Amino acid sequence: MASGDSTPSLLAPTDAGIASAVALLARGEIIAAPTDTVYGLAARLDRPDALRRLFLAKGRPGAKAIPLLLGDVNVVAEMSGEPRALVALAEAFWPGALTIVTVARPGLPSEVVTVDERGAETVALRLPDNQIMRALCQHSGGVLAVTSANASGKAPATSAAAVLSAGLRQLAAVVDGGQTPGPLPSTIVSVAGRDLHIIREGVIPGARVVNVWQNVNGEPGMRGMISR
Repeated sequence: MASGDSTPSLLAPTDAGIASAVALLARGEIIAAPTDTVYGLAARLDRPDALRRLFLAKGRPGAKAIPLLLGDVNVVAEMSGEPRALVALAEAFWPGALTIVTVARPGLPSEVVTVDERGAETVALRLPDNQIMRALCQHSGGVLAVTSANASGKAPATSAAAVLSAGLRQLAAVVDGGQTPGPLPSTIVSVAGRDLHIIREGVIPGARVVNVWQNVNGEPGMRGMISR
């Protein structure tokens, strides 16, 4: 079904349903699907039109970059300018609810990139512990731009029914993967060299992340907790 103000299609989490969702994504449509935390709105990274409509669908401020979900850990090298810095955290927590903000590879769309206080372009990456979302990513170039399936400032959706009742515009379909573990979101950290910054504490306690980081890198340069 075309995106816009039409009622989104409801797709089963079967091979056929996944194939339909992948085809919609390839056409530049936005779909919703479950993750290991909440439902997310997804668009292909190589469809600038879809990335722009993600902001419209969510009512998200244009200055707030969209995180990337990965279908496989090997995709990190294509997205991060410092992939080795992520290895220890990825091995400890992926697939899972840890989002890692890292230096972005040149050429990524502006919709998924943030310029940090050092003037470096960064990107937020996560390998979700959900087979449906990973399959969608794997069949869509290895990565999707994904933001939580709710209007900006509203509670995140943890079921397909909640997504449908949210009245989101620009949404073509919802893959019904049942109830997700949310509403607690992923934990977000940023890494730069040997420095670790806890941005948001979510499902994974920040202390666990710090412990893994210290075991590999020594005492991190902690800068407190802020919102992203």
